[in-house]
Amino acid sequence: MLQISPTSVRSILILQTKFVGDIVLASALANNLQLEYPGVRIIFLCEARLGDFLTAHGIASEVISFQRAHMRGTPLQRGRELLKMVRELRKQRFDMVIDITDSKTSRILCGLIDAPVRVGHYPTERPMRWYERQPANVRMKPFAFGERHYLYRYLSPLEALGVDLRVRAPAIRPLPFETTQTLALLGKYRVRPHNFLAVHAGASFPGRRWQPERYAAAIDRISAETGLDVVLVGGPDENEATDKIVAAAKTPVVNLVGALSLETLLALLKEARLFVGNESGPMHMAAAAGTPVVGLFGLTSPGRWGPVGVPSISLRPQMPCDCVGGDLCRRTDPSKACCVWRLEVDAVVDAVRELLARTETTLEQAV
Repeated sequence: MLQISPTSVRSILILQTKFVGDIVLASALANNLQLEYPGVRIIFLCEARLGDFLTAHGIASEVISFQRAHMRGTPLQRGRELLKMVRELRKQRFDMVIDITDSKTSRILCGLIDAPVRVGHYPTERPMRWYERQPANVRMKPFAFGERHYLYRYLSPLEALGVDLRVRAPAIRPLPFETTQTLALLGKYRVRPHNFLAVHAGASFPGRRWQPERYAAAIDRISAETGLDVVLVGGPDENEATDKIVAAAKTPVVNLVGALSLETLLALLKEARLFVGNESGPMHMAAAAGTPVVGLFGLTSPGRWGPVGVPSISLRPQMPCDCVGGDLCRRTDPSKACCVWRLEVDAVVDAVRELLARTETTLEQAV
């Protein structure tokens, strides 16, 4: 293990090129590094739309961003975007680079950065081919501190560096002006703070989305039982599922899908009494905001990707299951499997009922 003096580390680059949920989990790594290396600059390489969120909430001092659409484009577009990233990265000097993305691209970038300390996974999540190499000079375990949740894959650099684990879960709280804006928005729709259910019905793949008609049925029963308002949240590309819920639900719902920035979404989730949704970035955001979570899972294991740091219930059908997705389902890939469709409305309603009862005292103390 390299001997690293805390005072010698003034800048750390974290390569995290994945999605919202990954960024939320990686915030715990950044918080621990800030505690270990006083005054350190934390720089994230991340997707452009996540930059303001990271810097506004003190997770990163600054960001170097890229356009995901370009990285998924033609070979020429990918090459240009990669070249732009390399140029931006090589303009700066970093004392340490930490690669938690663990991809072929991130390993290339790590090798091109002239940092004295380079931390990377070994073995890698996807075995390297004969012509690839791991450029890290500090190698970390796949998962750290004896845990198997993916959070501890992102905390693994701490163990490799000999850094104490002080922050065990993401905790991201909205800024005062974000809360003010959110309260005004809730007031506009006559939604009571801490008396509404935040529902996220979207996901990147249809098979990961619990059926809209089942969401609608669950919303109707929960609202009738509890009197809670219902607010639908999600990105601008998630309107299809939301429109079906609005059409099927007898309960009036507030549809804010596509209308919120990440900063406002965080503040809204903080004000919710409970979050219900598919395994997704907003689920991890709700947990980081301190809101109890009912998470709906399919082939993905809640033990690996479940909400952390808050009271929660993760629902998953019995495995292995009979495939219900037909040609749409790719059962070996958790991101393209339809197992969540087998969850019944009763199970979701029961979980919401249980979690509301379990957290009732905590809410009274907070209010």
